[in-house]
Amino acid sequence: MNSLTDTADLLVLRPGEPGYDEELAGFQTGFTQRPALVVAAASPADVAAAVRYAAERNLPVGVHATGHGLPGASEGGVLVSTRRMDRVTVDPDARTVRVQAGVRWGQVVAAAEPYGLAPLNGSAPSVGAVSYTLGGGLGILAREFGYAADHVRSLDVVTADGTPRHVSRASDPDLYWALLGGGHTLGIVTELEIGLVPVRRLYGGSLAFDGRQVDPAAVLRAYEAWTRTLPDELTSSFAAVPYPDIPALPPHLRGRHVVSVRVAYTGADGERLVAPLREIGPVLSDSLREMPYADSHTIHSDPDFPHAYYGDSAVLRELNVDRAAELLARTGPDADAMCVVQVNHLGGALARSAPNAVPYRDGRFLVRVLAVGDRDTARAILDPAFAPLAPDTLGRALNFAFGAGDRGEGLYDAETAKRLAAVKSQYDPANLFRRNYKITAL
Repeated sequence: MNSLTDTADLLVLRPGEPGYDEELAGFQTGFTQRPALVVAAASPADVAAAVRYAAERNLPVGVHATGHGLPGASEGGVLVSTRRMDRVTVDPDARTVRVQAGVRWGQVVAAAEPYGLAPLNGSAPSVGAVSYTLGGGLGILAREFGYAADHVRSLDVVTADGTPRHVSRASDPDLYWALLGGGHTLGIVTELEIGLVPVRRLYGGSLAFDGRQVDPAAVLRAYEAWTRTLPDELTSSFAAVPYPDIPALPPHLRGRHVVSVRVAYTGADGERLVAPLREIGPVLSDSLREMPYADSHTIHSDPDFPHAYYGDSAVLRELNVDRAAELLARTGPDADAMCVVQVNHLGGALARSAPNAVPYRDGRFLVRVLAVGDRDTARAILDPAFAPLAPDTLGRALNFAFGAGDRGEGLYDAETAKRLAAVKSQYDPANLFRRNYKITAL
């Protein structure tokens, strides 16, 4: 192939050309790459053409959909933008959905809802469904149903040789295993088929406290004790956010250190289960209620505007609240940047084995911290904040290494890392889909 522009109707953009910067834009504004070419793919054939072009020239290849995460290392190479590939097809009888590479979870929720079905999506409807799932997919119903990756039936992927492949557990067990949990390191997934669950409604929302009236560590201690009493049908998280005092925020959030517990429960006795939380202290706000699943994004009410964020995570075998209190203190209102702390309760179906590379299934909690601002400031906060958790840390979570994804240590346990490396050497021996790091265990 002499040039990608020889391919009819394929939009190829170079630095300085109209549309180049717009095609690179996404939700995450803290990281920029300057690929030599941006290929705006509208079909799997476009993706295959881009990969073949790069392979012939030994150029790195990255993929970019919604921009919540980070593209692969495509600096000076080829970045494939998949946002135009946004078809969603629901099979209500099989309880499955096929989603193309550019689809966002909000589209899938809307498509499944008329059939009384729901996907295993995350908290933000603007997140890309495919990348989320390749990183595992820890959703709002995770304790009941497991990781989104556990429900994938098949994947269509273009591997480093430019070959489109239809991959299932039966047809290609090693590649199937590695794609689900391995992220975008083995090819570009153009479509996947994933199971849906029969959920029409849930009990959910957020119970928030003013962190200056109620000690955040006391809320976390009560939350940890509460999680020991819960059925698998209830998935929850703790969060602590010190909001700045700026006019852009609603009055009830300005200048407050908001500490909250978020809940999603498919059972019928939600009010009884959350009653202990209401005894923690004075409530700042209470949105707990019955809701249709289509409203589930309101549980977390994640920001929907692009911004810069850096962060990391730790999967814990146990949550030592005294150690976690040190993290809360270092990321609170006195930190050098606004930090968002989230503690996810794991276990339940997440602990079940599955034929994929999602690691650390014996973890009981996941701690995530985002820092808003520049990378150096974030690292100066995050590294010492996570240090007290080290004795209980199993590893890190790929989907929640926001800007810390250039460090490979701890993303997988030793056995999983070794197997991933073997599959990588088979399907991408030239390392076309390049990592910025070497995968190692902690």
